[in-house]
Amino acid sequence: MKTEIKKFTILPGINKFGEKEKFGKIEIKKGEIVAIVGPTGAGKSQLLYDIEKLAQGDSKSKRIILVNDKKADKKLRFEPKRKLVASLAQSMNFLTDISVKDFLCLHLKARGKKIDSELIKEVIEEANEITGEPILPEMNLLNLSGGQTRALMISDVANVSISPVILIDEIENAGINKEKAMQILVEEGKVVLIVTHDPVLAFNTNKRIVVKNGGIVKILKTTLKEKGIGHYFNWVGNYSLEIREKIRNGEEVKKVKLFCVPIK
Repeated sequence: MKTEIKKFTILPGINKFGEKEKFGKIEIKKGEIVAIVGPTGAGKSQLLYDIEKLAQGDSKSKRIILVNDKKADKKLRFEPKRKLVASLAQSMNFLTDISVKDFLCLHLKARGKKIDSELIKEVIEEANEITGEPILPEMNLLNLSGGQTRALMISDVANVSISPVILIDEIENAGINKEKAMQILVEEGKVVLIVTHDPVLAFNTNKRIVVKNGGIVKILKTTLKEKGIGHYFNWVGNYSLEIREKIRNGEEVKKVKLFCVPIK
C-alpha cells in the first residue's frame, strides 16, 4: 500500500544539552526542497536519522515526525515495502558487475513495476542532463565515475523509487549540475532534504534549517536575492565543468568568461 505524502511535520525535541528546541513546528510540503545546514558535529545527521526513522520521541533528540499531520504507525515506520524515505549518501559506489540498463530493470522489478523501456530511457536521459560525462545503457556500473554514479542515482530515485521523501547527504563534490538535479527531483513531486554547505544547493531550496549543538536553532526562508546568487554560482560551477572537459580532452584553454547573464 502506497502512502501519499502531502506534508510532514517536525515537532521540537531537545539539543545535546537537554534544552528544548525553540520552534513551534516545521512543515515541509510535497515538492519542497529544504537544506539542513550547520557546522561539523552540529547534529545534522541526527536530524536526518529522525526523519528517516519517522521518530516518535524515541530517538536521542526526542523529536516527533508527523506524516500528513498524524503520528506514524509501526507498519509505516518499520515495514520495508512501505518505506517512505530514500537516502543518497556522500560516497556511493556500485558493487554489481552489470550494465546500467540491467541495473534499472532489476530496480523496477524490486519495486514491483513492469520493465518499461521508455522509463529506462527517461532515467538515463535525465541522468545525462545532470552529468557532463555521457551515460550509455550498455555501460558497466563498475566503470562509472563518481559524477555519473550520483547522477544516475538521483534520476533513479526521482523516477523509479516509490519513496516520496529523499534525503541527500552532501553532493557538492560530485561534479554534476546541482541545480538541474534538484529540479528533476522536485518535478517528480518528491520532498527533498539535503545536508549541504554549498551556496548553489542552499540557495536553491525553499528554506534552510539551521542546526547547532544538536538542536534546531533557526529556520530561514530563502530570499529571491539568495536564489539569484545561487543561480550565478551554479553558472560558474557548470562553466568550470566545461573547462575541465576541455582539459580532459587535451584542448588548450586560451580565455575564460568572467560574467554571466543575470537571472530575469
